[in-house]
Amino acid sequence: MDWLKDPGFLGTHATIGADLSQFMATLFTGLFILGWIQAKQRKADAHHWLMLGGMISMLSFFIAYYLFRQLGVLAVEGKEGFGGSQALYDYVFIPVLTLHIILVIIGLVMAVYMIVLGFRSQQVVDGVRSLRESILLTTWKKVGLIFGGVTVVVLGLFFSRVATAGFSMRKLEVYLGLLLLVGIVLAVEITIQRIWPDGGRRHRALGRFTMVIYCILFATGTFTYTMLYILYPGKIG
Repeated sequence: MDWLKDPGFLGTHATIGADLSQFMATLFTGLFILGWIQAKQRKADAHHWLMLGGMISMLSFFIAYYLFRQLGVLAVEGKEGFGGSQALYDYVFIPVLTLHIILVIIGLVMAVYMIVLGFRSQQVVDGVRSLRESILLTTWKKVGLIFGGVTVVVLGLFFSRVATAGFSMRKLEVYLGLLLLVGIVLAVEITIQRIWPDGGRRHRALGRFTMVIYCILFATGTFTYTMLYILYPGKIG
């Protein structure tokens, strides 16, 4: 798939891969905003299918894009990819890029979590879908089973990467970091359910939080794209 490194289609200094990532980020953000509007309008069924399809598509695309192709990592491999000053690189570009990467991880985890929570907190009565206004709690035993299942999947992905691309401490750190983040999210769920024991209310609150994350994620991604490929293009891109 070397064609992804060819000049992009948006008329900037970006590659096709970078332009594709920016285009898909714009598309998914637009879909999620539309889904949020549908939720506000109480169009539960339309909201359910749009968000479910959008989140599954987003997860599939970005996991394949970042994890397996490892595109976009050139932006953090050195100053040669950035044409601006060293001060701008150190104090503006890298902090925003770091925030963006953190939000990507949180956003992917929240996508999985919200899909699961959506199914757990919904009800369909006479063909009408709605949130169930009732207590929805998760036990530590269930959390342990979930974390164990996630661990098996993550380790499977890690060893498959090692088999195809070789072992490195950076790969190990990434996958262990993912497990740590999942563990933290599950622990937070135990805490949050004490604040919002009602499943429907929890879904609405965390849905708003996730929507804010995605909007900030889009803003930081667009900012880094603009700096890297429009304002200060370097040797890369």
